[in-house]
Amino acid sequence: RDLVDEAKDYHLMPERRPHLPAFKTRPRCCTSIAGLIYAVGGLNSAGDSLNVVEVFDPIANRWEKCQPMTTARSRVGVAVVNGLLYAIGGYDGQLRLSTVEVYNPEMDSWSKVESMNSKRRYVGHARWEGDIWSRRKGGGEKNEVGRKTLANPSSLPPRWTVVTPMSSNRSAAGVTVFEGRIYVSGGHDGLQIFSTVEYYNHHTATWHPVASMLNKRCRHGAASLGSKMFVCGGYDGSGFLSIAEVYSSMADQWYLIVPMNTRRSRVSLVANCGRLYAVGGYDGQSNLSSVEMYDPETNRWTFMAPMVCHEGGVGVGCIPLLTI
Repeated sequence: RDLVDEAKDYHLMPERRPHLPAFKTRPRCCTSIAGLIYAVGGLNSAGDSLNVVEVFDPIANRWEKCQPMTTARSRVGVAVVNGLLYAIGGYDGQLRLSTVEVYNPEMDSWSKVESMNSKRRYVGHARWEGDIWSRRKGGGEKNEVGRKTLANPSSLPPRWTVVTPMSSNRSAAGVTVFEGRIYVSGGHDGLQIFSTVEYYNHHTATWHPVASMLNKRCRHGAASLGSKMFVCGGYDGSGFLSIAEVYSSMADQWYLIVPMNTRRSRVSLVANCGRLYAVGGYDGQSNLSSVEMYDPETNRWTFMAPMVCHEGGVGVGCIPLLTI
């Protein structure tokens, strides 16, 4: 009975949320259940933007082609909400995009939904509390963040709104949800590349710094797995990186883990079934179709089946099999 009352208070009296026990209200995201990894948009060997979509089955270690998007998109943001895959913004080869489309895996079909308020490429994205959060990179290096409300019945129809800007301008940063907060790592402002990291407190609408990464980087992969947050790859201004790091919030400290087998900028990182998958990227000479899997128990990266339709620069999302 008490738990039901607390749940009602949480939804009906949002002003009381900061005073409720964090462990009860923190969003859950199970990364130990097997899911299908979708690679969306990206580039071909000639560097052209693609509308191609393919899906990876980690159990079979196999990629298969899916229904293509309605629009070609590279540097695209991808988020998964309620078993649906959202492709957000990007670049079609000529223009930055504000359009958004959603993929239904049961129907193997795409449909357009409400566009963002701004055109964005190198879109940093996160799914949190049923909403999609998008960090902007538009014409300049912006610190603007947008939120698309999806799951709040009082706010239907879904809409995009601008929330509190980050404390610094960041392009090509890593974005992930970790311990119920949205973390933004690294990136650049057009003049310098950052190692700094900050998180967004939704209840107070404020950004807070945490320990900086050991290496400055932009265009890197970021993902959370269990009680840790990981970053890998990217570009530090002088070279393309294979270096990977893990963050402990209890110690507020970053630690090195074993590097990837391949240098990867513009890499996508996604958690699935207790492991991390680094998908595609650019090694300084060519776009990559290769994929590596990181096992935190053995601290090893292992090559998996390469993508069959893409040559790097993809957006990636994982849909748990239980939702399909």
